[in-house]
Amino acid sequence: MTHNLRQIAAALGAEFAGDGDMKLRGASEPSSAESDQLALAMSPHYAEGLSQGQAQAALLWPGADWQALGLRGAIFAPRPRFVMSGLTQFFDPGPEIALGCHPTAIVHPDAQIGPNAAIGPFVVIGRGVRIGERARIAPHVSISEETTIGDDALILNGVRIGARVHIGDRFIAQPGAVVGSDGFSFVTPEKSGVEEVRETLGARAQIVAQSWSRIHSLGVVEIGDDVELGANCAIDRGTIRATRIGSGTKLDNLVHIGHNVEIGMDCLLCGQVGIAGSARIGNRVVLAGQCGVNDNIFVGDDVVAGGASKIFTNAPAGRVLLGYPAVKMQTHVDSYKGLRRLPRLMAQVAQLQETVAKLMQNKGSTDT
Repeated sequence: MTHNLRQIAAALGAEFAGDGDMKLRGASEPSSAESDQLALAMSPHYAEGLSQGQAQAALLWPGADWQALGLRGAIFAPRPRFVMSGLTQFFDPGPEIALGCHPTAIVHPDAQIGPNAAIGPFVVIGRGVRIGERARIAPHVSISEETTIGDDALILNGVRIGARVHIGDRFIAQPGAVVGSDGFSFVTPEKSGVEEVRETLGARAQIVAQSWSRIHSLGVVEIGDDVELGANCAIDRGTIRATRIGSGTKLDNLVHIGHNVEIGMDCLLCGQVGIAGSARIGNRVVLAGQCGVNDNIFVGDDVVAGGASKIFTNAPAGRVLLGYPAVKMQTHVDSYKGLRRLPRLMAQVAQLQETVAKLMQNKGSTDT
């Protein structure tokens, strides 16, 4: 499918110059762009690659001299990365799922599917499920009983959605995501070694054999509007109350949300983030890859945590964190600088010790 330059600019709400009728079939990096692709040269640095490719049109920075760059046309992006969001959506054909219900799909007679839905092969939809309009459900998805999903859902291959889950509009789940599995909750008849360690910060009584009994998850998962889940993301249902994900929040691949966790609106959780049970995350929180959040703590609004940070205690709103354990980013940077200086400092201390020892020997010789 091709679109002309004028159509693309209109879809992006951007200005264009040159031949608005030229046809383009997609986007590419400047150095590898073909003649019918829009080159993404959004700064002078990237424009250097235009001479290596065959692009006749490009996405450029405001004020760029597109004719001097040898182009037939250009679109101008005041905030290039934001324009990229609309551009990639414009050219993305999405998964190929035929309208209607595939013959191999199993849909419970009590389920309600909104109009213009596309349900792929081997999908299983349970009793009392309600799915809104224009849903697209790829092969091998299972949706368990009494779950509700809003309009315009895109649920990709192999997603598993458990019973009584409530999901808002425009939900996106990448392949393999699991919503509504049981929480990881176990207890021993007597006080466990883990409980002793938490109470004493390390001391333990005599170690004895212990066995674990499951605490079943009776709660549900509640997800707002415009939430996206990455591949193999896992969200546990609550033990009694619900696990909640606020509207606009995006979870990357392999993110794990424990039971009873509450996450606010417009958060961004990157790959391999883990949130332990009953933690509460505020609005607009950003956790970089491999961050961990301890159970039963609160992370305030607008917190940003750098990669692999481990948050063990409450984090106030607006704090920028880094490290293990997580501290203010500047504190962590200063500590790391100090750590790097340790070998030199130790060498200086050793030299000082040697000097002092010689001075003491000389003083002893003089006294005698």
